Amino acid sequence: MTDSIDASVVIPTHSERRWDSLRRTVASAQEQKVTPAEIIVVVDHNPGLFERATAEFAGVTVLENESARGASGNRNTGAFHARSELIAFLDDDTVAHDTWLGHLAAPFADPAVVGAGGLIVPAWESNRPRWMPDELLWTVGVSYAGMPTSVAEIRNVWSASMMIRRDAFEKVGGFRVGFGKLGDQNRPEDTELCLRISAETGGHWMYVPDSVIEHDVPLDRSTFRFFLRRCYAEGRGKVQMAGLLPRDQKLGAEQDYLRRTLPRAVAHNIKAATLGHGGHHALRAATVIAAVAAAGFGGGVETIHSLGEAETATR
Repeated sequence: MTDSIDASVVIPTHSERRWDSLRRTVASAQEQKVTPAEIIVVVDHNPGLFERATAEFAGVTVLENESARGASGNRNTGAFHARSELIAFLDDDTVAHDTWLGHLAAPFADPAVVGAGGLIVPAWESNRPRWMPDELLWTVGVSYAGMPTSVAEIRNVWSASMMIRRDAFEKVGGFRVGFGKLGDQNRPEDTELCLRISAETGGHWMYVPDSVIEHDVPLDRSTFRFFLRRCYAEGRGKVQMAGLLPRDQKLGAEQDYLRRTLPRAVAHNIKAATLGHGGHHALRAATVIAAVAAAGFGGGVETIHSLGEAETATR
């Protein structure tokens, strides 16, 4: 007999181009060792895809995004529909291991836990680029070196694999609509949600490495050009997010990452290259430096842009 859990799984989707991966994501949610209360697919302003999903996915609730276009409104539509105690999110280009849901729910035995996230591993369409350091795997949406290797408290998790208490989610009004990944904008709506919930409820988030999903990394996201654009966008997005936070809520995790994790990565790879362990280590050291430069440039551009907007508003 299969165990069940009072958790709904919300899967946002927006394009027919991801139909095959969406089917895999839904199937992986249906094949969990603990059965979710409901699986909810939310289609982002695409009537044709909505009709196709409604016809295809038996036993799955299919909704249309009732909010503004974008992943934040899409996720909110599904989460506000759910009536389970817990709400879990999966992206439509992921595959959850069959113990994903059960492991992700385990920390909620502690009432102080408001949310949790799991390990995200890359499913490369081609080979992993040799120049890609472990510390910068976040640029393709997966877990990276420096994250906990056992269950631990963490500041924020990613919405590709997230679980949250429904009452906490509703208390803050869900994801911030209009703040997220849309078009050429890449703003950390999941990080912003985690920080806002922690500030509002006093609860904390947990990272659960045994809760595993695989995240597709297509060829066009394995290029150095995409990598630099992603770092630049992250720099801009973090400045935008900082503008939404209370003054006493600093980006300490980002500062620690820049001051400790990345310098260690450069030193480690330079040493490995010097000792003859492979020329790719020199490439990885250079990649870290390029990433910091691109993110710093993005942050500078956004700061100047924000100051310009503020000056215009005061005229």
